[in-house]
Amino acid sequence: MARGHRSQIKRERNETNKDTRPSAKLSYARVSVQKACFVLDAIRGKDVATALAILAYNPRYASGLLEKLLKSAIANAENNNGMKAENLYIAECYANKGPTMKRIRPRAQGRAYRIEKKMSHITIVLDEK
Repeated sequence: MARGHRSQIKRERNETNKDTRPSAKLSYARVSVQKACFVLDAIRGKDVATALAILAYNPRYASGLLEKLLKSAIANAENNNGMKAENLYIAECYANKGPTMKRIRPRAQGRAYRIEKKMSHITIVLDEK
């Protein structure tokens, strides 16, 4: 009935379902998910050289963060997986919601307005053609 301890069973199951594609993740990026997704939509599915060119000339703030993140994912692919950079393309890229910093803005007659500074967790997953 039992094949071993519960943690051992989970460990074996997770090893078989492990995603081996190279990736990079930026946690707690000080940009909202909506603003990051504008740039992510422009590079999704593109090859790495084209995506780097798009990010280099995109005027949005998130493009600088994503350019650094994409270079990190390329380095992970070359060093950890032995892949060639010219064969890589962006298989997945997404931004998840992170924590929100709440700040107070003083207003007239003793009132206070809340300012929400949003963060996101951005992930880029590469794959070979």
